[in-house]
Amino acid sequence: MIRVAALVGPTAVGKSATAIELAETLDAEIVSVDSMQIYRGMDVGTDKVPAEMRERVPHHLLDLREPSHDVTVAEFQQLARAAIDDISERGRLPLLVGGSGLYFRAIVDDLEFPPRSPEVRAALEERIELEGPAPLHEELAARDSLAASRIEPANARRIVRALEVIEITGRPFSANTAWERYESRYDLRVAGLELSAGVLHRRIEDRVEDMLRRGLVEEARGIEAAGMSPTARQALGYRQVLEAGPSSDVDGLRREIVTATKRFARRQRSWFRSDPRLQWFDAASPGLVQALERFFTDEGAVP
Repeated sequence: MIRVAALVGPTAVGKSATAIELAETLDAEIVSVDSMQIYRGMDVGTDKVPAEMRERVPHHLLDLREPSHDVTVAEFQQLARAAIDDISERGRLPLLVGGSGLYFRAIVDDLEFPPRSPEVRAALEERIELEGPAPLHEELAARDSLAASRIEPANARRIVRALEVIEITGRPFSANTAWERYESRYDLRVAGLELSAGVLHRRIEDRVEDMLRRGLVEEARGIEAAGMSPTARQALGYRQVLEAGPSSDVDGLRREIVTATKRFARRQRSWFRSDPRLQWFDAASPGLVQALERFFTDEGAVP
């Protein structure tokens, strides 16, 4: 069984910088578990690891697809597993790093994804455009109450996907009980990074300010002009910029992105908190990297 290490946690907690140091001590290569960093050109808004850091440690699943390409969870799963196989075959440790909980579980657990239908999806997306997400969320609640309880009423993309699966398979979207089991296909160890809410919120505010200063608005509008898939358009920060339009107020945009990012961080923390495999570490601890190294090397977790 392939040995895999993972470093997860909410946005702005410091995963990327910590992972670089950790990978160097563990002779590891990093596999990104960020659903949006896979897109080329989406650099500022995803806080993508800069080139000089990638030179220190090889990174996988960065800049693999154009933003016009709609990367599915199933495609991401396939790419990540191929990277893990490649790294392991070369005698190095795959280190998964990121905060996309759904994609993390898709990689490490034996989860299968239902088929897709462009026709069914197009019809549902047209209804979303005409009616908004609320009526479709109500329909989902009537057809699969468990799935509806797990999907926010404003999350049009996930509502459409759930209803698409129901239409194609005739079964509830929530019928895949594999999600309820935490049984990895790898010899897996997972560390989670956490900070107090106050510290994390200040980091989020600082990060959003820095992104706007570095040209998030210009980057988002340039990518949109070149073509942007529905998945890419949902990226945090980009979505707020594109929905605000060209005459948006910068201060108002900043507030919207900060609020959305804090909300997203809470969801990330809740998602990972439900995974019993995680061992949590204080991201502000002076001996963090050393503690993580001990965690991953103890009891043969690393080759």
